[in-house]
Amino acid sequence: LDVSMDTWSYFHTCLVSIWLHRFYIYSAVAFGISLWIVIQFTTTRTKRKVGEDLLQELGADKLGNGCAPPQAQEVHVAGVKIFYGSQTGTAKRFAKALAEAVTSLNLPVEVINMGDYDPEDGLSEETSSRNICVFLVATYTEGQPPESAAWFCKWLEEAANDFRVGKSFLQGLRYAVFGLGNSAYVDHYNTVGRRMDRCLWMLSASRIMTRAEGDCNVAQSKHGSIEADFEAWKAKFLTRLQALCKGEKKPCSGKCKKGKCKSSGKQSKESSDHEHGKSEHENSEAEELFETSSEEEAGGTDSVIDVEDLGNIMGHMKKAKVLLLEGVWNGSKEEAERREMITPALREALTKQGYKLIGSHSGVKLCRWTKSMLRGRGGCYKHTFYGIESHRCMEATPSLACANKCVFCWRHHTNPVGTEWRWKMDQPEVILREAIENHQNMIKQFKGVSGVKAARLEEALSVKHCALSLVGEPIMYPQINSFVRLLHQHGISTFLVTNAQFPEEIRRLEPVTQLYVSVDASTKESLRRIDRPLFKDFWQRFLDSLKALAEKQQRTVYRLTLVKAWNVDELKAYADLISLGKPDFIEVKGVTYCGESSASSLTMANVPWHGEVVSFVQELARLLPDYGIACEHEHSNCVLMAHRKFQVDGEWRTWIDYGRFQELVRERERSGGSRAFTAAEYTARTPPWALFGARERGFDPLDVRFQRKSKARDISGC
Repeated sequence: LDVSMDTWSYFHTCLVSIWLHRFYIYSAVAFGISLWIVIQFTTTRTKRKVGEDLLQELGADKLGNGCAPPQAQEVHVAGVKIFYGSQTGTAKRFAKALAEAVTSLNLPVEVINMGDYDPEDGLSEETSSRNICVFLVATYTEGQPPESAAWFCKWLEEAANDFRVGKSFLQGLRYAVFGLGNSAYVDHYNTVGRRMDRCLWMLSASRIMTRAEGDCNVAQSKHGSIEADFEAWKAKFLTRLQALCKGEKKPCSGKCKKGKCKSSGKQSKESSDHEHGKSEHENSEAEELFETSSEEEAGGTDSVIDVEDLGNIMGHMKKAKVLLLEGVWNGSKEEAERREMITPALREALTKQGYKLIGSHSGVKLCRWTKSMLRGRGGCYKHTFYGIESHRCMEATPSLACANKCVFCWRHHTNPVGTEWRWKMDQPEVILREAIENHQNMIKQFKGVSGVKAARLEEALSVKHCALSLVGEPIMYPQINSFVRLLHQHGISTFLVTNAQFPEEIRRLEPVTQLYVSVDASTKESLRRIDRPLFKDFWQRFLDSLKALAEKQQRTVYRLTLVKAWNVDELKAYADLISLGKPDFIEVKGVTYCGESSASSLTMANVPWHGEVVSFVQELARLLPDYGIACEHEHSNCVLMAHRKFQVDGEWRTWIDYGRFQELVRERERSGGSRAFTAAEYTARTPPWALFGARERGFDPLDVRFQRKSKARDISGC
């Protein structure tokens, strides 16, 4: 018992001692733990530094992502994949340019044609690849994707709307979209890019930046041209890409819906739409007001604005309005003034095609028939039908812009489009002076060329006719009447062609030698498919233009372009349209194949033979008792129908007395416009060789027909 008491006494004494000295014990333990932590931290840091040095020696910096990440072990961006869907080649060109820029950041990059890619298998792999996917896609006819991107877009839309496909199917995929379109097509502007952006978002893919849109419409383009729009977006994309490479990632406020970040005010500047960091909020608030989003085409759902959001929206609108007004009043002339129609890219493309551009919206080009007649090898169909001297004809236009994008356009849609004049305007005196100078300079180049007739070369330097049919829509030029008057004052006859989309301009047009209206189809649907007009009310405008033509007293012409498998089976409908416009003449011409173009699906199979054109005209003549078949020009695959009033005493008088026409114009000018004159007052007898059924088939016997040996064809000219 005594031993047990002694033991307890000993332990009691120890416990009391420990309790009394507990502060020192705690301090020792804390010191030991701290010492252990310091040793562990130092050891780990040393190992990490040695590892990093070793990786750098092995070139690990090149195995990373080129953007100098803080930790070599973690790769935030493995590479960039650029998908493009292009019809005319612009999106493809942009994709290559972007690839070069990304390569300069030492990032792996791959350029992919959507037509060569299986989205069902491929896109799902991108959810874990750490790649950035960029989509450059154009909007084509009727808001449809280009042919090469059709399947890609169809699959994406079906996947986004298919309940069997999980809504998180593309979660983890990071992307950016740049759409290419033309705002002149109001109903379909950049719809493909917008739909693609929305579908990717619906499948839980994450934007790295707001969708951007390039605009071919120079007047409306944010930066002046689609190329400039792309360059501005590319700069922002590269900045964002570098930030992602460094691992920068800022969460958004969590109020996103329908593909649009709902963050606003101060919070919006500090947040982002699912990893899009500096995207839409780095732009000025004035620009942000007009940013597009997936909500724009959400079909009307969620269109009601929450009351709590109304104050923010009104605040943005007021601020944007102030900023825009300040830009004007502070002398921001670049935004306040109208832009030039011809962008540097357009100028380069048209110059390569042989155009001599004048000012900011006009041009001239030497017609191949002018060259042919200089050599005595025959003239164009206007020489056969109306007696013009082809070597003295200047092909020009005061407006390169057009309101249609016809499938058979000779210019492959390199010219701008628009529904109204929104560009800077050059004066008619300047346009005419430079047009004649440029034309004469091109004629002078034939001096000394083998086969050129000296007398005709001398005559050609004096312009006698002007075909206002080079490209575009001449009647869009606001001072077209002044330009026509100037031509007449110089003794130059005028052949003006319009695409039947500007009825009021036709009514206001002063007398021209001969006024054409292109009648490319006889029904609303076929006109939509062939002309691809910009106007929503294109059919009513078309009909009103024909009615306006019927009011003209001078010579009027319907120009029918036959496209096999497109519009050759609409005889009765054509007859009805002819009754509406009551033209003096009807030119029926087989479409000219201008070579393969990504902007058109036409092939040689769509070009009718001359015999087929003749058969069409004969069938049409049976439906039009007031018209007869007057002339043909086999070489141009063209036949002329004329109203019976031009058949006097059994002889056709389709040719023009150009001297008499100029006299009538001067009489009208002297009378202040009260002296009216009609087409019958300046007709001339049609020579026998030009008549339909003649042995010459429309070829002037004074010239010698030249048979080209090479297969290469010169397809320029009217």
